[in-house]
Amino acid sequence: MRDVRVVYRKYDEKLHWHQWMRYLGEDEYGVWLGAPAGAVAQRGDEPVVTQDQAHVQLFPRDKWFTAIFNDEPRYTLIYADITTPVEFSDDVVTMIDLDLDVIKRRDGTVFIDDEDEFAEHQVKYSYPADVIATARETCDWLVGAVATDEPFLTVYKTYLDRVR
Repeated sequence: MRDVRVVYRKYDEKLHWHQWMRYLGEDEYGVWLGAPAGAVAQRGDEPVVTQDQAHVQLFPRDKWFTAIFNDEPRYTLIYADITTPVEFSDDVVTMIDLDLDVIKRRDGTVFIDDEDEFAEHQVKYSYPADVIATARETCDWLVGAVATDEPFLTVYKTYLDRVR
């Protein structure tokens, strides 16, 4: 299996989160990458962070989000980032993080995070009106989808089993 570089940037193109992950496959939901417990990630040029849990990540084609599915012991089951559509190459996936996040905890609680950052960056980076509207619509859709729709219910487990 090949390794793929995951690169999130902010709207000003500044490097955000980045890491290497293993290609697991593609289905109707998008491209799936995974990393075992002990994998590392880094935000910008900050110190490297070691992940205590295995996780898989979904990169949909032509959608405005990505989603991480965490194994235990992480209390966050799903962490969905609102992003621009993912750009794919053979060994890199990249996208712009638009601040809003939809989080589902293991106890079933679902909430939106970083709405203040989204509001601040709309002004700071002059987000176009269509970017704001699409980000908001995607976020609102995800709040319901992570609790009721695939791949957020069981599909991800097949991929998570491959990296445990």
